[in-house]
Amino acid sequence: MKYHRIYLALIVLLLASLACQALSGGGGGKEPAATAGAGDSNSTSDSGSGNGNTSESGFPMTSDAYNVTEIGEGSLLFYTKLSLEDVMAFYRSEYTAMGYTEREILTDVSNGTFNMVFDGDASGKAVVIQSVDLGDGSRTVSIRLEEV
Repeated sequence: MKYHRIYLALIVLLLASLACQALSGGGGGKEPAATAGAGDSNSTSDSGSGNGNTSESGFPMTSDAYNVTEIGEGSLLFYTKLSLEDVMAFYRSEYTAMGYTEREILTDVSNGTFNMVFDGDASGKAVVIQSVDLGDGSRTVSIRLEEV
């Protein structure tokens, strides 16, 4: 039952991200986001290098992030061309360097998707990171603060 909820949440995340892209007129995904800074928008390996950027809401994001959407209330959604392993390594490196602790029991990797939770945010909430492989060489990454 627990996994059904995770899969349902990931499907909802995928549909919401596709809807956001359609509504914002998202193109082929080659353009870096305006908030992505001076990073290399064609980077293919950012794993753990700390070369990412920070969103307006303060969440770190990979340097190749595009179609960045600040959802509000401490939530961020973006797309990347990085692999599942590289995205996970990036967030482990970033959040560990900031003094956060991964709640490993909640880390789940399955069928091109992952879920990670980090504790240590000043708000007292956990940082929840989820990603879904879109099957076209890109993936969504969703980050939010949540009571877990």
